[in-house]
Amino acid sequence: MTGKEAFLRLLKNMVQESPADQTEAILLTEDSSLTRFADSAVHQHVAEVNQTLILRVVWGKRIAVVTTNTFQPSSIKKILQKANSLAKVQHPNDEFISLPGPRPIPRIGTFSKNIRRLTPNGKVKTIKDILTLVKKGGLKASGAFSNGEVEVAVVNSLGVDAYQKFSDLFLHLIVENDKSSGYASFVSRDPDQLNVDALAQEAISKTSKEEPFQIEPGEYEVILEPYAVSELLSFLGYLGFHALAVQEGRSFFSNRFGEKMADEKVTIYDDGLDPEGLQVPFDFEGIPKRKVVFFDRGVAKEVTYDSFTGGREGKESTGHGLIAPNTAGPIPINLFMKAGESSLEEMIRSVRKGIYVTRFHYTNVVEPMNTVITGMTRDGTFLIEEGEIKRPIKNLRFTESILKALSQVTAISRDRKVCSEGTVYSRRFVTGTVVPAIKVEGFNFSGVSAL
Repeated sequence: MTGKEAFLRLLKNMVQESPADQTEAILLTEDSSLTRFADSAVHQHVAEVNQTLILRVVWGKRIAVVTTNTFQPSSIKKILQKANSLAKVQHPNDEFISLPGPRPIPRIGTFSKNIRRLTPNGKVKTIKDILTLVKKGGLKASGAFSNGEVEVAVVNSLGVDAYQKFSDLFLHLIVENDKSSGYASFVSRDPDQLNVDALAQEAISKTSKEEPFQIEPGEYEVILEPYAVSELLSFLGYLGFHALAVQEGRSFFSNRFGEKMADEKVTIYDDGLDPEGLQVPFDFEGIPKRKVVFFDRGVAKEVTYDSFTGGREGKESTGHGLIAPNTAGPIPINLFMKAGESSLEEMIRSVRKGIYVTRFHYTNVVEPMNTVITGMTRDGTFLIEEGEIKRPIKNLRFTESILKALSQVTAISRDRKVCSEGTVYSRRFVTGTVVPAIKVEGFNFSGVSAL
């Protein structure tokens, strides 16, 4: 099954045939491929073509969700029957109000036909071009190069009728010698935006032929590259930028709206319609995205809502519903941090003694309410002395509060970068975080990493 009309016809028929009080049908399709390389050689190419139907039915306040990727007419009929049978035996959710009704969805382009040029042979050629550049520096390379086409259709019995087609690609690159490693990544909806030379040079620039030395743990000034900043924002989004966390009293925003919680240079928001990021016009309930500002010049302002959390407070969804059943809450997926007024070079020159961090690795939550996380630096960690990057240092473990770090931001770069982990192990829906580099006055490193 392909095409907008066929998808919407299938979903509308299901919704119309459902005897439930309310019915929602989501159809996701994926046509993607992933090419991996290691030790400067391509070693794997896999592809996936799949389509998934998620059906949510409501009887009063009893709700059931079923999923299938089998689309024979008999299977569709059975899944509809199963969903309604399951709903009738569920415990009622007394706080459920209703599925959302329709709203106008902005027309934006999220698909590039150029994505179809990324054939397996074409991707291997791109990787070989990278390997040639890396080899000149006496380095080896590893990474992943993935591209995909995704379609999302959402229909419900209250009149929601949404469809969008997306393209995406991401390329993660690690280069290394026997002493150090460097990292760079790229994400976009259009392969014509990929600059192989710039990507390779970015990763190569983080390596060194000098043996890294061990620095004592402690609190240091730091320059965090966008990759590291993106990690911090993603954790904030998961931990507390959404209504469910606030309603359950587990958000750092709880009882603190209107309070200055970060430096006044810090403005963080979510905007699925901003063309600088990977645009997403509506959520998985078919509701258009609305810009939500979490920190406005350091002051706690608002959080994201889906239909359920909005219904609890008599508010409308902000367009942040995820695929049902969703117990995590309306987590923002199009995060931005406002740019500053400094260049990266100016920020480095302003550091007397500090640490330059390319990215974080294996990051986990320690204290959710205090936004304390722990992890390790990776693929480009350097000592800064008297305004210059001097030499590589061994990777460090950090244990730090994200909010504390954001309250000590002393400079933010003018340039921002779209960062994304991509996705290869679950339903494909690639999103990006748009962030600058930042300088933090004090950042706590708790130990030396063995990696």
